[in-house]
Amino acid sequence: MSARYPEGEKRASALRRGLDRLHPQFAKGGPYEKYYALYEMVDTFLYTPADVTRRAPHVRDAIDLKRVMSYVVLALVPCILLGLWNTGFQANAAMAELGLTSAEGWRGAVLGLLGVDYDASSVWDCFWHGFVYFLPIYIVVMAAGGFWEVVFAAVRNHEVNEGFLVTSMLFTLILPPDIPLWQAALGISFGVVLAKEVFGGTGKNFLNPALAGRAFLFFAYPAQLSGDEVWTAVDGFSGATPLSLGAEGGLALILDSSVGWSDAFFGAIQGSLGSTSTFACLLGAAFLVYTRIASWRIILGVFIGMVATSLLLNAIGSDTNPMFAMPWHWHLVLGGFAFGMVFMATDPVSAAHTDAGRWMFGILIGFMTVIIRVVNPAYPEGIMLAILFANLIAPLMDYGVVQANVRRRTRRMARFAAGDGVAETSATGESTGTPVAAGSAGSMERADDGVGSGGR
Repeated sequence: MSARYPEGEKRASALRRGLDRLHPQFAKGGPYEKYYALYEMVDTFLYTPADVTRRAPHVRDAIDLKRVMSYVVLALVPCILLGLWNTGFQANAAMAELGLTSAEGWRGAVLGLLGVDYDASSVWDCFWHGFVYFLPIYIVVMAAGGFWEVVFAAVRNHEVNEGFLVTSMLFTLILPPDIPLWQAALGISFGVVLAKEVFGGTGKNFLNPALAGRAFLFFAYPAQLSGDEVWTAVDGFSGATPLSLGAEGGLALILDSSVGWSDAFFGAIQGSLGSTSTFACLLGAAFLVYTRIASWRIILGVFIGMVATSLLLNAIGSDTNPMFAMPWHWHLVLGGFAFGMVFMATDPVSAAHTDAGRWMFGILIGFMTVIIRVVNPAYPEGIMLAILFANLIAPLMDYGVVQANVRRRTRRMARFAAGDGVAETSATGESTGTPVAAGSAGSMERADDGVGSGGR
């Protein structure tokens, strides 16, 4: 039986015994002590940690950080699957339009070995064609970001946090399918190092690391991260996203390009690797809300803010800007709005933590997304910048909510001290004239302080 895992299997596996034999080498005083974070990362990834609470209070809960992150990854599965299909579908359709018969380079060789054709009507062909674009980007993102995670964990003698698994997946899904791999590595490095680790690591960052890395790439390399040639993984093919078409000619131009609302809803449009399908995002949202991992207040707040702002701009109208007339149900399915609403805005660290703060946080994101899309023609997508801006002021929202609650309680206690407390009523219904202290059982309803009971 494993010495470190006394409640484990009666007969430890060879892998478990091997890890136990290596443990003294990485433990304190061992020759590889400074690399313990790397050993611990592999150990806890493969096996449940053996750490237990030995003194009161004992908190028993099925949710820990590893399970939270596992749930988020599970919620992303529909986005990944539909994203792989759509990436391949767009590439196969473009190849048919250009008269190409096979993909170039190693991707064409791999697809040939797998017996994969380039039929845009085949789910199988589209899935594997998209997979050969997704996999190298994800491997590079994991390697580059994981390197920085291990480096900072080793320097600080901390554990490697499982949150990077989610960060790397989110970052990959919001990249163009043919982004140069070195740019993917640079973007995730910026997000991990400058948006998270320099502030103390997981739990201390005030910006979403995946969005911060994506924003850095957008402003540092705008030619490779925007335009009409980066969203379809075929060299020489140029095709605008529906959101870009909307910024140019409004809803009429989108419809003229043969893109219907159902196409955008299910994600059969040009865009990032895995953020185009509103349907997949809503499936993930249902799972995250059901498991209480994501805050439904933030998700609903973003939606309400988007709908209200869209209706307002529809009513105002414009003779020169066709985006003023864009209906809210199109804003919902265009670009990465749904993906940002479900997976980015609900980040438990960088979002607001009070209930009232979450409502304000979400509504602000929805409002700013539509404003950026409509008013700023140079940047038709607005969800990324809206979330990052809301991240910056989320602490102020929570501070304002808490201070407002403190002032209400102070006024309530002042009224009680002045003799204006609630009169206690006897069983016969007669008032005894005895004031009841604020906070006593049955004395008054609990004040709605707006403070949440927990995050995602």
